[in-house]
Amino acid sequence: MVTKAVLPVAGFGSRMLPASKAIPKEMLPVVDRPAIEYVVQEAVRAGIKEIILVSHSAKTAIEDYFDTQFELQHQLETKGKDKLLAEVRDILPDDVSVISVRQHRALGLGHAVACAAPVVGDSPFAVLLPDVLVDCDGQNEDLKSMVDRFDASGFPQIMVEEVPENRVDQYGIVALEGAAPARGESAVMRGVVEKPAIGEAPSCLSVVGRYVLPGEIMKILQNTPPGAGNEIQLTDAIATLMENQVVEAYTMRGQTFDCGNKAGYLQAIFHYAAKHPELGEVARSMMAETVG
Repeated sequence: MVTKAVLPVAGFGSRMLPASKAIPKEMLPVVDRPAIEYVVQEAVRAGIKEIILVSHSAKTAIEDYFDTQFELQHQLETKGKDKLLAEVRDILPDDVSVISVRQHRALGLGHAVACAAPVVGDSPFAVLLPDVLVDCDGQNEDLKSMVDRFDASGFPQIMVEEVPENRVDQYGIVALEGAAPARGESAVMRGVVEKPAIGEAPSCLSVVGRYVLPGEIMKILQNTPPGAGNEIQLTDAIATLMENQVVEAYTMRGQTFDCGNKAGYLQAIFHYAAKHPELGEVARSMMAETVG
C-alpha cells in the first residue's frame, strides 16, 4: 500500500518574487491557509500517513506550520475561541506525521525525490509538486484513484491533463500505447516528450505534477545522469523504469492551479475564495463588482 508521499519544497520560488524573498512560496496564503496545506490535505485524503518534505534551510516555516504550537492553542482555549482552536488542531490528523529531509544543492526534481530515499526505503510512494493545487470538489479524488490503481495493479501512475494543441510546447507530453484514457482512467505510456514542437506532440496530455511510483525508482535515480538543464530529471528515471515495467498515464478529473506563477496563484485565490464556506458569498460579490 502507498502510505508515503514526497513533497519537494526546497526551491526558492523565483517566479513569485519579491514575496518569496522572505516567505516560502508554499506558505503564501490561498484565502485563509497556506498553499502547502491544500497539497498535504490532498495527500491525506488519498490515504497517505507519512509526509516527507524535501526542504532547505530557508524553509523551516513549512515545518513549523505543521508542528504543534502549544502556546497558541492555550491562548485560543483560554479565550474560548473554540472554532479557531479546532482549525489549528485539525491541520493534520493524529495518525499523519511530517518528516523533513534536506536537499543541500539544487540539482533538479529527480535529485530532490532521491533525497527522500533514506525515509522511503523500498516502499512505493507518491510525489506531489507543491506548486500545483488540484481541486476535485470533494469527490472522485484523483490522487486517491491513482493510489488505488497502483495498489490493485502495481503499475506506476503519472497524472496528466489535456491541454490545447497550441500549448503543448510548454509541457512534458506523454506518448501512449493507444487512445487517450477517459477521465479517471489510466492507459499504458510509451514515453514522455519534453516540450515538443507544436504539430509534433504525440498527444495533448501534459504531466501535471502528481506521481505514484515504486520504491525501486530511488535506485534508478541514483544512477540517472543530469539531463535537461543539467539537472537530474524525474522523467528520465521514469523512462528508464518503463524499459522493464508498465507505466500508466492517469487522466485527471479535477481542476489544477499552478501556484508557482503569479497568474496561477491569483486564479487559485479566486477559485477557493468563491467556494469558501464562510467567505464565498462575499468573495463572489466582490469579484462581480470588480468585473462590473
